[in-house]
Amino acid sequence: MLLRAPDDITPDKLDQAVQRLIDHHDALRARLVRGREWHLHIDPPGSKADLHSGLDPDAGRMVDVALVDGHVRIRVHHLVVDGVSWRVLIDDLAKAYAGEPLEPVQTSLRGWAEHLREQATLPNRVAELPLWTEVLAKDPSPDPLDSADPTGHTRATERAITLTLDAETTQALLTTVPAAHHAGVNDVLLTGLAVAVADWRRRRTGSRRTDLLLDLEGHGREESEGQDLSRTVGWFTTLHPLRLDPGVVDVAQAGQAIKAVKEQIRALPALSHGLLRHLNPETSRVLAALPAPRLAFNYLGRLECGDGPWSPAEDGIGGGTDPDAPFGHALELNAHTAGGQACGLVATWTWPAALLAETDVRDIAETWFRALAAIASAKDTGGYTPSDLALVTLTQDEIDLLEADWRL
Repeated sequence: MLLRAPDDITPDKLDQAVQRLIDHHDALRARLVRGREWHLHIDPPGSKADLHSGLDPDAGRMVDVALVDGHVRIRVHHLVVDGVSWRVLIDDLAKAYAGEPLEPVQTSLRGWAEHLREQATLPNRVAELPLWTEVLAKDPSPDPLDSADPTGHTRATERAITLTLDAETTQALLTTVPAAHHAGVNDVLLTGLAVAVADWRRRRTGSRRTDLLLDLEGHGREESEGQDLSRTVGWFTTLHPLRLDPGVVDVAQAGQAIKAVKEQIRALPALSHGLLRHLNPETSRVLAALPAPRLAFNYLGRLECGDGPWSPAEDGIGGGTDPDAPFGHALELNAHTAGGQACGLVATWTWPAALLAETDVRDIAETWFRALAAIASAKDTGGYTPSDLALVTLTQDEIDLLEADWRL
């Protein structure tokens, strides 16, 4: 992350502030220990950090900091940081530099890890296994995307394209559209994606199939037993499969599909797939044997820019990937909204060069934007869905009928 430095910045004051940050957040003192299983060892607070020697997780160097042309460049290894963590760290770094107290962390990284391991074998969690086996059931009519197997492809072969949606459409997708549907931004973006792939599949193969199997990556800080992760720094994530069926194959009708997709997303307990896939030996074998999604989606939220001290510089976040790292998916979509009201949705699509043609990827990407534009301009498509009404049992048709009566 590249941050705008205050005018009075000095290397010594910066180092002191970063040391306070490292002492306060356990993950920043982590050291990677590689054995039969890898784990993180957390050094105690007060351990002197070497802040100018680059990143080396095996040596416990998870943070690297430098002053560069009026900016603070702070690098943190992805093992111990994520998008939410960056927001915590930037705020705390500003406070530490000013000598202000830092708010306590309610749930430790270790405490959360132990909590997850306990949850993975609880009967109510194990009972959710059929939900995931149904989602991952083999597709009856695979399409070109389903048959693209990323096994053996590494990041050295990565290709990428980045497209930006116009600001007006983006703002509607982030504000008025979710509000009208009592939905989240992910519900809206995923509806557009499911319709876009169905539209592309129809034009590419003539298929009228409308369902889409994908992996959804989330922030990983789902509520669980009162655990408070709002200020816990670390790499939290959930990655779980979704089978979405918008019921339409034409992007012009994408606005009509939000209610169905929203309910399909809410029907699944996002946290439990990771628990059952990775932390429960019995259920892990079952899930590992099922087909893996070829498409992955991750919306990182809004990355704010600004002009004041400690604000991220424009395009100030970046990263690097080991070229030998394997691809987990045939096609990955990472999106975020940069800056304020005048900025659009930035979408980066990555894939192994030999696996998909760029013309196909660009077609899907542009079709997604057309679907999102159709959603943003759709009229009379909002309203409640069954999951919004926890105290009554109503079908979607019954809800639509009641809402039509109210409008009259």
